[in-house]
Amino acid sequence: MKKLYVGNLPFSATESEVNEMFSKHGNVHSVALINDRETGRPRGFGFVEMDDEAAVAATAALNGQDMGGRALKVNEAQDRPRRSGGGGGGGYGGGGGGNRW
Repeated sequence: MKKLYVGNLPFSATESEVNEMFSKHGNVHSVALINDRETGRPRGFGFVEMDDEAAVAATAALNGQDMGGRALKVNEAQDRPRRSGGGGGGGYGGGGGGNRW
């Protein structure tokens, strides 16, 4: 199974519309459209999981295809780089340092 990145989606796109578009090229296992965490609004991209051969066919057929006036960008999703643990960092000490005079 392959995960495809689908970018440049119209903000009005629904998971069922994306599923319908991709299912013409093979079995779709899942569709996930990404929303902004704070506003809940669509971010204009998502992911589709399909069987390997279907994913290749869908990528070839749908990359550059118009959806709602926007040219889709479809390619195999890249694994997200792992973020190192920890956090914060960079505490550059307190205020004004020493007196000048």
